[in-house]
Amino acid sequence: MTRILLALFLCITCSAFGQETTGATIDVNYFYGTILRHNKDIAHLIKGHPDGFIASYNTQTFGKNRWEQAFNYPEYGYSILYHNSHNPELGNTIGVLGHYNFYFLNRNVMLRLAQGISYTNNPFDLNDNPKNNAYGSHLLATTYILLNYQKKNIFKGFGVQAGLTFIHNSNANFKAPNSSTNTVGVNLGVTYELDGGLEKEFVENDTFGKVTTPIHLNFMVRGGVNESDFLGLGQKPFYILTAFAEKRLNFKSSIQLGTEVFFSKFLESEIDYIAAAFPSRGITGDEDYKRVGVFAGHELHINKLSFITQLGYYVYYPYDFEGRVYLRPGLKYHISEKLFTEVSLKTHGAKAEALEFGVGFRIL
Repeated sequence: MTRILLALFLCITCSAFGQETTGATIDVNYFYGTILRHNKDIAHLIKGHPDGFIASYNTQTFGKNRWEQAFNYPEYGYSILYHNSHNPELGNTIGVLGHYNFYFLNRNVMLRLAQGISYTNNPFDLNDNPKNNAYGSHLLATTYILLNYQKKNIFKGFGVQAGLTFIHNSNANFKAPNSSTNTVGVNLGVTYELDGGLEKEFVENDTFGKVTTPIHLNFMVRGGVNESDFLGLGQKPFYILTAFAEKRLNFKSSIQLGTEVFFSKFLESEIDYIAAAFPSRGITGDEDYKRVGVFAGHELHINKLSFITQLGYYVYYPYDFEGRVYLRPGLKYHISEKLFTEVSLKTHGAKAEALEFGVGFRIL
């Protein structure tokens, strides 16, 4: 099955783009590694060494837009990722992801950041597969990172690359259980330039002016569905109201400072359950499930897309759930100057709480 998918990917890509001289490339990497024991609850699932392949199509930028020059002419594209855990209880995954490639050291070192969705063939099932507490659903949010040294166009467009791989699979507590997995490994691959290795000409223009903007105030509404780690409590909706100030420092970066209110209905069910089932824990059932946090963040602007990272702290925290500090990596897309959408992952260290979908607008 994996060979068929790989062959199909190569045939479609080559037939669609093979006659264009756009600097587009394809690459295929084989990886071999190990699953980290980031959580003691998944120790029984770490058997053998996972492997798989990553097949990718990449579009080269040449500097026609300012962001392309600012990030040293990156590539963007899509990937097919196959991960074989070599453990029938954990199962295998196949995913489709979008990615950016960033280049360093005279374009010999490539850093790829990818995000997408994977399908796992054997998730948790109380009757048929109760040991798989890593994946509670067929669909998973997948992130992978490649750090490769590569030499392109060694012979008629063909090149080689090798380096390190990191793969994260999780359903972000959309459905319990969700201990998730992190795979680290090494990879070896080949690259091929679809124009046969023609010389590329990059636009260099240093006449762009500085970006100077005042402080802007923004409002966001986030939401989604998640579930308590206690099985059987069911999926519950959550809502988050966020207000934050944002200051653009330069063309690439902005900083943020804000506050938000969390309405997490799964905590309401969990509080009631613990109060009834575990009275020795001191939970009465009257605890408020709502939380209030403050956060500081950074936004890395890449064209209309941004990578956000936020560090938050609960100032109102009536019920203890995974600690007061939380993290939020995510992706933001700017629809217009004042309107944007966002997909983010709220975590407490290595423990994911929710996959958040949001829409926001600039007030001032």
